[in-house]
Amino acid sequence: MSLSFTATGTGALFKADTNTRRRVLVTGAAGRIGSYFAENSKDKYDLRLHVQGNEEGIEKIKPLGEVVACDLSKLDKLKEFCQGIDTVVHMAGDPSPSATWQDLLDANITGVYNIFIAAKAAGCRRVIHASSIHAVSGYPSDVQVKTTDPVNPGDLYGVSKCFGEALGRYMAEKEGLSVITLRIGAFQPIEAARKAESINMFDAFVSHRDLNQLINRCIDVENLQFAIFHGLSNNRFKRLDISDARELVGYDPQDDAAEENPKLKELQLNEKVQSHSGIADGQKSGIREELSKSVL
Repeated sequence: MSLSFTATGTGALFKADTNTRRRVLVTGAAGRIGSYFAENSKDKYDLRLHVQGNEEGIEKIKPLGEVVACDLSKLDKLKEFCQGIDTVVHMAGDPSPSATWQDLLDANITGVYNIFIAAKAAGCRRVIHASSIHAVSGYPSDVQVKTTDPVNPGDLYGVSKCFGEALGRYMAEKEGLSVITLRIGAFQPIEAARKAESINMFDAFVSHRDLNQLINRCIDVENLQFAIFHGLSNNRFKRLDISDARELVGYDPQDDAAEENPKLKELQLNEKVQSHSGIADGQKSGIREELSKSVL
């Protein structure tokens, strides 16, 4: 069961159009996710790169596409920047789980509303909205969350992301704008997995190349009106279920945080597996299906 649907119903097979060179607006393009996407997708898409001001990283992205600047509160400017755009990849916002409500209100509430309204007004085909694992981080740590489970934020940052998800569904169902929401995990270079000592890294990790692949597939897919996908790598333990993204857009993540970490490899997890709570229960713990069958 999936929350995803097409313009005509549910159950369709989604095909990707990889021949069209789409025009893509990336908000927050100087940030970690936006800049990596721009650097690695510049040859595939015509990029318009949005920044909010004179933040660090602007010089690095200038060769990658047309750079435009405005605060997310400037709806008229955002409408202008959305003109001629096929897909908006909305990565701008306050990324801090400890952000104040006022900061979240400006960036993650008003800002995301303005992006959706601007995209609709400009006739964009799709918005890809960056949500977060924090939208469901209120669940117990040994529960693998599916996209059909109710939101359960663990902090106000997660609450702000739930708003974006709800607004995205409204825009898809009532306003005709295609929307794909990505609940993004711990976006880190693969080197971070090798050095990590926290279980949060091993079950929530998403590598740079895996998330970039997922974003590309979400841009290219046809006929998908709305979806929520979980953005994690192919980790041995996955806090979030990624089967919807596999089935609907062909997501094929390559990395596994546990496989990269020498301390976890020493534990021989293929032979002895424990869930986050210490109880061996494959489905509940989020262990990969093929490992669950072989070791539990």
